Amino acid sequence: MSQTSTTSGRVSAIVPARNEEAVIAACVESLAVQEEIAEIMVIDDQSSDRTAEIVRSLAGKYSNVRLLESLELPAGWVGKNHAVWIGAEEARGEWLLFTDADAVHSVDSAAKALAIAAENGAALVSFSPEQVMETWYEKAVIPYVFKRLSQRFRFADVNDPTNRAAAANGQFILIRRDAYEAAGGHAGIAGEVLEDVALAARVKTAGYRLWFGGGKGIVRVRMYRSFAAMWEGWKKNLYLLMGGTRESVWSEVKIALFPISMALLSAIGVLPLTRSMIFAAVVLANGLLWPQIGHGLELRQNGLPIHLALYGIQGRILFAALLWASYRSHRSGRLEWKGRAYPAGTPRASKG
Repeated sequence: MSQTSTTSGRVSAIVPARNEEAVIAACVESLAVQEEIAEIMVIDDQSSDRTAEIVRSLAGKYSNVRLLESLELPAGWVGKNHAVWIGAEEARGEWLLFTDADAVHSVDSAAKALAIAAENGAALVSFSPEQVMETWYEKAVIPYVFKRLSQRFRFADVNDPTNRAAAANGQFILIRRDAYEAAGGHAGIAGEVLEDVALAARVKTAGYRLWFGGGKGIVRVRMYRSFAAMWEGWKKNLYLLMGGTRESVWSEVKIALFPISMALLSAIGVLPLTRSMIFAAVVLANGLLWPQIGHGLELRQNGLPIHLALYGIQGRILFAALLWASYRSHRSGRLEWKGRAYPAGTPRASKG
């Protein structure tokens, strides 16, 4: 099977949107200015807000914007998968760009992805977007999660055609049509909650090359705009992202909470010996300092600002709580996202 790719093909951008009135305009406009993108299809997935109205207005401004509708979710499908499948069926481009409604692209994101595909002979190029974080809980949870994901999905392993590792980020996936069809498209992963990783695995198994890397300066995303949305989103995904087994959950929880537990136990242990709350507080502070320093160094290695280490302790605690909630949700057989409930035998989907 040929592994060559060119930059001559036109790109079809496909954007699933369910109640995305706050972000859809910025996403579409960032795509509309790129000459490599011939058409932009936004699939309104039964939104109850002004999403469709905003896209219709954008279609009047940009001739390459189209609004499609997902009217009914078939049995066995996850909502995002069905929406992007509708777009892929209508798309005419040689390349398909799947991106989320909350993604804002640089003026050359498609050009850079096409160049990477040509340079590396890749049929699928995916960026892990630059994360926009404004609240304390975003700054606590997202860096810690992405740090752990970088251990599970190493770019070098994914990009090595001799390595079975496969991953992608559904917020930006550029895929050549022949590879998409060979992998069965989203119809082949209709019920997968972690659809981006599942698609990448099928593409690699079909004999095509992947390229996965950081998207700083190329595409940026603010994933969640409230604590409730963040909780629901990670609760849906985190169990699968961290291995999808009880053993992997326990391992990750121990890694997250062990330094905090040891610091607390040390402080409690010295209190009866010294009878000094000040000394115990110093022991506690010292015990918590070293995990913060280590967290900061790991963040820098992953291209994240080192000052986010200040939120490291909160991040560890929230991560452990979210992972446990995700585990319990999957074990109970019920997943929820954006007003829909999915049976947890359907699971492998990401954001959508």
